[in-house]
Amino acid sequence: MSKIYLAMAQRWLASLFLRVWRRGVMRSGMVTGLLLVVLAGGLSLAYRERGRGKIYRLKAKISTDRVDAPVPRLGGQEAMVLTRIRLTGGSMPEFLSATLLPGRGMNVLQIGAYIPGKGEVNLIASPTLDSAANVMSGNGDDANGMQSMAMGGAFEIPWSGPLWGAPSHEVGKMSLDWRGHVMTVPGGAGGLAVGGLLLEEGADSAEMTALPDGGQAKAVFHSKDFGVHWPSKTDVTMTVLLGSQWIEITVMARNMGDVAEPVGIGWHPRFAIFDGNREQLRLHLAAEKREDVRDRASGMPSGVLLPIAGTAYDFTGRGGVALGKMDLDDNFTALRRELLGNFAIAELSDPTNDYGLRITAMSPTIKAFRVDAPADADYVSIGPQFNLDDPLGREWGKGTDTGMVILQPGQTTQWKVRLELYSLAGNPIPD
Repeated sequence: MSKIYLAMAQRWLASLFLRVWRRGVMRSGMVTGLLLVVLAGGLSLAYRERGRGKIYRLKAKISTDRVDAPVPRLGGQEAMVLTRIRLTGGSMPEFLSATLLPGRGMNVLQIGAYIPGKGEVNLIASPTLDSAANVMSGNGDDANGMQSMAMGGAFEIPWSGPLWGAPSHEVGKMSLDWRGHVMTVPGGAGGLAVGGLLLEEGADSAEMTALPDGGQAKAVFHSKDFGVHWPSKTDVTMTVLLGSQWIEITVMARNMGDVAEPVGIGWHPRFAIFDGNREQLRLHLAAEKREDVRDRASGMPSGVLLPIAGTAYDFTGRGGVALGKMDLDDNFTALRRELLGNFAIAELSDPTNDYGLRITAMSPTIKAFRVDAPADADYVSIGPQFNLDDPLGREWGKGTDTGMVILQPGQTTQWKVRLELYSLAGNPIPD
């Protein structure tokens, strides 16, 4: 009998609890309110933790834990990869990632993007990290880091482009003089040096920071005299910011020595050509002159700047000009500046795939765009830089501004560029 009474009591208590819960809680709306408070608190916490980078670090840790194969260490340092998540249902092109090599002068080896109708693509003509690691050995064809000029987007410091001097008694080097200071730099036949001196240098410090919609990478190089008795000691700081529609790159060079020094900064990105559309690609370039050369084989400048208006090299039309079968290996200068912001702009557009890349030179110290676009290549390079070719050469007349910035002790110069990705349909350029 006691068991029967116990069961009846349990049923009565359960029925009483349900009546109280339904009348006092469910009908009062308290549950809905409590659920909304918990949900809002969870979202707020997640957003705050994402901003602090904890979610990013957790994802990075999980990713690291799952990877068994060794990560390639180009130049002795692991690649830095900035990533962001594509917007769900997005109908516009957007950047997804940037792969940087702090062990190789911060070369921008790859830029990932999403292009509607084409999917996820690589915007830079480059091999994979593993393949790049095999090529960037520091030996043979990669002596002085020269393979960095054949892939990705290399930074050229303390000058950009070709530089001529006298062949040195040291094999593989050349000498040149600047205000009585003799420098001996790596060079090839005929006393030619290209690419600057940072191509194979490793960063002294490098760090990444997660942001709500992208990230930032920063690397510092204590370059001293670049190992070739450059006139002074130099610190170089590079910062790369990744967002959905833009990538912003800033390079700062500071004279840490006690004498003046010349500094030129440039970037040499090799943008990929998709589907064999090279002839249809359109180039817009806000420049009024280009360098004349003594002959195409050597590329040595004559010291004369030629007007481009009305010539085959005139790409100033707002809609740009189709590249067709034209070979380009030219340095364009006398840049037209936008009225607002004092910026100079170059654009490469692909009508077939409905996207364009806009390069905005945000620093007034950027005086030229070097365009390297062989007719039979799979890339087009548009490089914003401080200086003309052979900026320390005697072919330039007295008083000619060749673009090199003269840094006094303690002074800093800045090179800043914004790369934007846009839809031609959503952002049409009038002809």
